[in-house]
Amino acid sequence: MSTERLQKNISNAGIASRRDAEKMIVGNRVAVNGKIENILGSRANPVDDLITVDNIPISFQKYRYVALNKPPGVLTSARDDRGRKTVLDLLGKNDIKMHPVGRLDLESEGLILLTNDGQLTNLLTHPKHRVEKEYLVEIDRPLGKVQRLRLMRGIYEKGELLKATAVERARESNTSDSEEDRWLLITLQEGKNREIRRMMGVMKRRIQTLRRVRIGLLNLGTLKIGEFRNLRSDEIATLYAPFKETENMQ
Repeated sequence: MSTERLQKNISNAGIASRRDAEKMIVGNRVAVNGKIENILGSRANPVDDLITVDNIPISFQKYRYVALNKPPGVLTSARDDRGRKTVLDLLGKNDIKMHPVGRLDLESEGLILLTNDGQLTNLLTHPKHRVEKEYLVEIDRPLGKVQRLRLMRGIYEKGELLKATAVERARESNTSDSEEDRWLLITLQEGKNREIRRMMGVMKRRIQTLRRVRIGLLNLGTLKIGEFRNLRSDEIATLYAPFKETENMQ
């Protein structure tokens, strides 16, 4: 592998966008083989050279796995013919082609997984695997217990059955007691198109906030809106674990 500019190496490793990588370089945070490199023209070979950011080595894998907190108004798509901002635009320029795993509609926010691992994408998105996705939802008026149970039994909208696996009351931070009942944690397994919005439409409720907080066993955690990070190796293994257990049982 030939040498590349440091900011490109850092971007390709999924640490940051090239623009942010440039800030890291001039901020004396990047070293090659133990020597601080603060010149933007500096180059390195990711195979032969040890590149560190804040003294932590960066790794280059065949596959990339990135968790992103999608803001509202950003498309869950690899590209858009109309020039609208997509989730990949938030990652900055990158030589590794990735795609979002599943979708969040334009108005929604929260956890999106991006990867170039087609096998994991299929496992997480195929309806037969019934992978749980959990959403924190704020509505304009509370739902009572009977109404929440109705969502779990299933309701029809335009002839299609919509059904939640779980619907629980939730309390978002900085909310008053009077606001508490307007927040719900809703778990889906199939994830049909705009399913939660359609269910709330049937229940005559308007959604104020719709934020995905979990995919399978992967949680959004403290990732701020618009930010992204690489998954740790144990998190990747956790995403694969349920499917390996299923194989062992067959």
